[in-house]
Amino acid sequence: GINAEYGEMFLQSAKGLQASLYTQTVSRCSLPVTRSFSSAKEQDLVVIGGGPGGYVAAIKAGQLGLSVSCIEKRGALGGTCLNVGCIPSKALLNSSHYYHVATHQFKSMGIKVDGISLDLPAMMKQKESAVSGLTKGIEYLFKKNNVNYVKGHGKIIGPNEVQVLKGDDGTELERIKAKNILIATGSEVMPLPGIQIDEEKIVSSTGALSLKTIPKRLLLIGGGVIGLEMGSVWSRLGSQVDVVEFLPNICAGSDAEVAKEFKKILEKQGLNFHMKTKVTSAKVTPSGVVKCTLEPAEGGKPFEMEADVVLVAIGRRPYTANLGLESVGIPVDKRGRVEVNSQFQTKVPSIRAIGDVIAGPMLAHKAEEEGIAAVEYITSGHGHVNYNAIPSVIYTHPEVAWVGATEEELKQKGVDYKVGKFPFKANSRARTVDDAEGLVKFLSDAKTDQVLGCHIIGPGAGELIQEAVLGIEYGASTEDIARTCHAHPTMSEAVKEAALATFSKSIHF
Repeated sequence: GINAEYGEMFLQSAKGLQASLYTQTVSRCSLPVTRSFSSAKEQDLVVIGGGPGGYVAAIKAGQLGLSVSCIEKRGALGGTCLNVGCIPSKALLNSSHYYHVATHQFKSMGIKVDGISLDLPAMMKQKESAVSGLTKGIEYLFKKNNVNYVKGHGKIIGPNEVQVLKGDDGTELERIKAKNILIATGSEVMPLPGIQIDEEKIVSSTGALSLKTIPKRLLLIGGGVIGLEMGSVWSRLGSQVDVVEFLPNICAGSDAEVAKEFKKILEKQGLNFHMKTKVTSAKVTPSGVVKCTLEPAEGGKPFEMEADVVLVAIGRRPYTANLGLESVGIPVDKRGRVEVNSQFQTKVPSIRAIGDVIAGPMLAHKAEEEGIAAVEYITSGHGHVNYNAIPSVIYTHPEVAWVGATEEELKQKGVDYKVGKFPFKANSRARTVDDAEGLVKFLSDAKTDQVLGCHIIGPGAGELIQEAVLGIEYGASTEDIARTCHAHPTMSEAVKEAALATFSKSIHF
């Protein structure tokens, strides 16, 4: 029952007394003393990791009345997503898109502008401003919801205790006892054997967000979401981009028809693709050029390519370094993911894990849903995450988004299904704004018409997909969606028409 103000006064007084006792003890003892603090009161929950999954879980715990601490070693909340991932990349995607429109489309719109030029430092500054504002916003939300923000590296030293270490030298800062511990440490860049990332010439997605100049030639290793987004940014700003992909298709996990259409659009935009190819080495020469050795994935004669910058974007892996899992007997699978049950509990019931560090798609919104569910399991014994209704989005232009099953997955499972499609070229709003590439595609159960999947490539696909996500969450049919009135003229009418085409026939195509 102590309110926040008096609670803070109490904590400060306690810390002052503790420091005073420590000083007196040292003055009377010639032996070296190790300084170690433990929380005076056991917390209901300690969250290790302040990314999307961790900070959302901490806020939800605070809202439900739990005493909660969130430990983050980065020095800024938001994790990879907010600091060096989702958020800064979207800022650059947006700015580079406007630049591309100004230099390539203004003339056809009747807009004449002379002397358009690029100010890369200013573009980077806007990106950093967005990141800074959002990280500070999370700190405000922590205070608002009574979440204790602890800066440092969290290490589990017992089923109900976490050690907080100083990031640069590993010095112990404090120990926190808790009834429950939630691991939300996220993921890190997947390294490519034989290629050393220096974040200047050979970069990860982190380095690609902060290049100081526009490379004339950018070699992109990996045709997945992260790589294609960053490749699009630098292509719009003037780089020649070559994408090297080991698999026969880009965007692994997406619907093959949509991925094929997406690749055609990116090729029209100037990106070059080298499919079923791998990079075996990349070396920076004294002149600053990066020499890369490539060869066919199935074997064949090696060949060389040169680039000013090489971006390694082959995926991410769970981050569990110095987390202390072995000290409490928590196993990981062969891919380094923490093993959990349906309530996100590890082999130690008081310790749970969520987000990129466990199985499933490495998506910020998936981690957020799991964070809320994990806290609800702690407080009420009930939680909910529908893994069939988690959307994926690629924020290029046009955007690509999907939710639910792909055609390939339904065929593999032997499911009898129907397909309905509608192109944006037949959508009045898309034609009006001269942005009509792509289509909407629905997959439904042949007998019940229940929505099984939806795949969109087109303007604003990341926003449009939410209608299908809601449909899948509540078991809607394509007829339910088609019979729902959609405003005219809007891009969303393409979703209505594709749903109509699935169970009947579209009107405008």
